[in-house]
Amino acid sequence: MKRLLIIALAAFSLLACNIQKRADTAGKVDDTTSNSAPASASAAPAPPTDADAQKIVGSYVGEFGDNKITLLVTRVSGNSISGRTIVGGNDRPFDGTYTFENAAYTIVANEPGDRKDDGVFKFNVNAKDPDKLQGTWKANDPKRPEKSYTLERRKFEYRTNVGKWPEASIRILKTDDVENLSADELQSMRNEIFARHGYCFSKKDLRQQFEKANWYVPNTTDIKGYLTDIEKKNIALIKRYEKYAEEYGDEYGR
Repeated sequence: MKRLLIIALAAFSLLACNIQKRADTAGKVDDTTSNSAPASASAAPAPPTDADAQKIVGSYVGEFGDNKITLLVTRVSGNSISGRTIVGGNDRPFDGTYTFENAAYTIVANEPGDRKDDGVFKFNVNAKDPDKLQGTWKANDPKRPEKSYTLERRKFEYRTNVGKWPEASIRILKTDDVENLSADELQSMRNEIFARHGYCFSKKDLRQQFEKANWYVPNTTDIKGYLTDIEKKNIALIKRYEKYAEEYGDEYGR
């Protein structure tokens, strides 16, 4: 009987203790909650800085319809962009803006519009792969079809050791080097000198001839100031023999 009384008193004491503990915690605010976002939530990506955007500055080369084009992005500042394109014997500037979304730069740029062949370039550059550029060009003339292009980053480099007649840019030519060439071969030798400097030909047949060469990158439509003294002398010599070839026809050369 005494043992049962002790057990009952112990149970009563435990119950009283629990009641007191609940009373002590009543009305207290649970401070384990927070208004901040869960740790697992990802923050929005920060917009690119000017320094980040500089990675799209450069020269991009590739096919543009029937021609090869060089598209140069020369300036990026704020959200504005400037550059120029060299294609089909034309060197045209462009200005526009860019946006950054989904890790890609989207550019919309307009040519001046004072020529009938001007239009609007729209292209994208992936921030993770800035060596490739994809886009479209639409002429201001609504009747002309839109062109699509994929260009690769490639910098123009003047090299004297490329082409069929590299000697024309390396040393002074002798009569033996030219006297047995046909008029077409002489013309090709002379224009190859210009092509090594990245000259963009206005004549379609010359464009097609050199745009097939993997070393050729259109870079300028004004060759003045680029030719070396050796090249100038060789051009003069080649021209003289071109004239002879035209005058004497089959009697000249081989």
